[in-house]
Amino acid sequence: MSPADVLRVGGHGLRARPMRVFLSALGIAIGIAAMVGVVGISTSSAGDLERRLSALGTNLLSVTPGPSLSGDASRLPGESVDMVDNLPDVESVTALGEVDAKVYRNDHIPEAETSGIAVKAAKTNLPGTTGAKLADGRWLNAANDRYPSVVLGPRAAEQLGVQRAGPDIQVWLGERWFTVIGVLAPSELVPQLDTQALVGWPYAQENLGFDGYPTQIHVRVVEEHVTEVQGILGATVNPQKPDEVAVSRPSDALAAKEATDDTLSGLLLGLGAVALLVGGVGVANTMVISVLERRSEIGLRRSLGATRGQIRNQFLCESQLLSLLGGVGGVALGIAVTVAYASYQGWPSVIPVWAMAGGVGSTLVIGALAGFYPAVRAARLPPTEALATP
Repeated sequence: MSPADVLRVGGHGLRARPMRVFLSALGIAIGIAAMVGVVGISTSSAGDLERRLSALGTNLLSVTPGPSLSGDASRLPGESVDMVDNLPDVESVTALGEVDAKVYRNDHIPEAETSGIAVKAAKTNLPGTTGAKLADGRWLNAANDRYPSVVLGPRAAEQLGVQRAGPDIQVWLGERWFTVIGVLAPSELVPQLDTQALVGWPYAQENLGFDGYPTQIHVRVVEEHVTEVQGILGATVNPQKPDEVAVSRPSDALAAKEATDDTLSGLLLGLGAVALLVGGVGVANTMVISVLERRSEIGLRRSLGATRGQIRNQFLCESQLLSLLGGVGGVALGIAVTVAYASYQGWPSVIPVWAMAGGVGSTLVIGALAGFYPAVRAARLPPTEALATP
């Protein structure tokens, strides 16, 4: 028999039992869809992370006081911002400082109900360096940072019941009224800003008892020299006690957070493999039953001159076609799930070619393994015994 004849006979065997074929192929499809979907969603998530990091920049470094050798709280020198700014590969540097003040929606709120909102003194170039964006209003500038003006992080604004910025919107901060001139959008690289109330650096020094020492410095560095600058930043900020300076890269934390999804992805891949195994068992079961039901057909074909090899190839072809049907359907379903989920999350849809090819390839392997025993059993049936079977 030619390959075309084998395909034609194998296809006829499947068409004769459509419901059984559908259910067996469905088991394969579920396993393949799970595997393709997990790989596709993970890859799409990674693609979205790369896109976000490209937009946010991976060249932002953050400096905070580290633990001192005595265990006491350390602090960054007041001139540290200027020293960092003098480094050759630094594009911009900004700072935040701790202000000992509380913020409330109005002056009637009990003192203990601070909602965990920290008040910080901020430099006017903070958004440009950290990539922070405004959801409403405007940022602090040279014209208003010496006056009682405040910019709220999104969560801080929500906790204070502030919906927008404007000259008529005020909060009670440091025992005086501050005008809310801006509300930040959520910040990915510096999420601490989301829960803070930010006031002008000079106003905080003059009116809120701020000592002028930065508690957090953010440095935007030339992309090619991030590692070099990160290595010398501690000694630059505090030459006398570089070990009491903590330097971090916010983009690394963001990437690490996304990488935690790999554990879940591995679990889902394992479940997909189990579903694929169950589908393979279903194919094997279908083929064994098919051999038992078609003993008379096998005997007749052998009597008409069909060889054992032709009978074996026929049943192997049926199992391969059955598995291929489930594999193609599973890949299509996995693609649909990935595209739908990625679109819902606002991610780019990225499905590796190797995942689709591997899905179809694995089904062919499963089909060969699942159909081998039934095919050999059918080929070994003696014609007289097969014809005598009712």
